Amino acid sequence: MAEVEASAAAAAVETTPEVAATEGGGAAEAKAPHKLHRQWTFWYDIQSKPKPGAAWGTSLKKAYTFGTVEEFWSLYDQIFRPSKLSGNADFHLFKAGVEPKWEDPECANGGKWTVPCNRKATFETMWLETLMALIGEQFDETEEICGIVASVRQRGDKLALWTRTASNEAVQVNIGKKWKDVIDYSDKLTYTFHDDSRREKPSRGGRYTV
Repeated sequence: MAEVEASAAAAAVETTPEVAATEGGGAAEAKAPHKLHRQWTFWYDIQSKPKPGAAWGTSLKKAYTFGTVEEFWSLYDQIFRPSKLSGNADFHLFKAGVEPKWEDPECANGGKWTVPCNRKATFETMWLETLMALIGEQFDETEEICGIVASVRQRGDKLALWTRTASNEAVQVNIGKKWKDVIDYSDKLTYTFHDDSRREKPSRGGRYTV
């Protein structure tokens, strides 16, 4: 969606030192940006009716890669709030260099923890809390995490936290428990393997639960 790309570029411009330095007639010295431990990328997927024969993922678009706290807040405030989405659409935040696709090498052997949510305000809060936990490296198993997906649907919204090594139950359970604390979620979380989803034969109740 061209509007998302244009808005992302505009939001990024607002965080540059040159823009900050223009305040007060250029006399004010620009503050150094607060760098993150790693770079992250926002993606979006506005799902209209697919064209006949179109491959899955053709509507998935990369929006912007950022590496500072200031860039994150500018992008989030102006664009990447789930409340700004309508219809069937997704926002993604993944580590830079990792695509939110099963085929990506970092995701191929992984899976996801999923949280359903029918309250828009709660959904947006959980999304933001997860974003801050990810870019702030709050998970002990941070190298095992690929990214987070916010899916807006008429039948109910959901968040999905993607991880790398689905077969490592101990690591996945630790991540699931930490995520529950981050989003203050008291119900059961379920973990599914991407392999199960690819085969359209998900394990009943998920592979793991916390």
